[in-house]
Amino acid sequence: MQAGSWKTALRRIAKLFCVSALCLIAVTLQAQETTFELDPEKTTVEFTLGDILHTVHGTFKAKSGNLRLDPASGLVSGAFVIDATSGQSGNKTRDRKMHNEILESAQYPEVRFTPNKITGAIAPQGSSTIQVQGVFTLHGSDHDITLSVPVKVTGNEAVANINFQVPYVAWGLKNPSTFLLRVSKEVEISITATGRFVPGRTP
Repeated sequence: MQAGSWKTALRRIAKLFCVSALCLIAVTLQAQETTFELDPEKTTVEFTLGDILHTVHGTFKAKSGNLRLDPASGLVSGAFVIDATSGQSGNKTRDRKMHNEILESAQYPEVRFTPNKITGAIAPQGSSTIQVQGVFTLHGSDHDITLSVPVKVTGNEAVANINFQVPYVAWGLKNPSTFLLRVSKEVEISITATGRFVPGRTP
């Protein structure tokens, strides 16, 4: 066999080996328990509340998040925690009312999502979408919710985009509407959760 043919054959073998290795790594990651470790500094939590005159936009800060996933059973443990006292919308009077009368954040300083089951597989690299069932704890009360969560894994970093609606009035919180001001009874929540997956680590 000529030298050029040998080089071509070796390149093909090396390429096949790399592809096989990547497949093996993917199967391994999907088969074992994995922990998602949240990076609060890179995570954003935004809310949108509409009223008759304009739309209110605001933010909260993520506090912590460690989720342990078992791909074999789909079970999840751990929690994603938001600091309720950090909420702000850019208006001090409105924010004071939000904390003192609506969220009562001094008494309920945390908003928590505790997932218990996922449906679907998270790709070791690239984009995928999973369904996450769990309990959303707001103002001291638990509410069952199911979320569709797009996840993108790049290297060892993972980003999950979570968008959902909270019917806060139906869930028992005070309606801030007045005779002159009418606001929506639902608030839109948008979370970009950034962290990393660590195979086999316990939160």
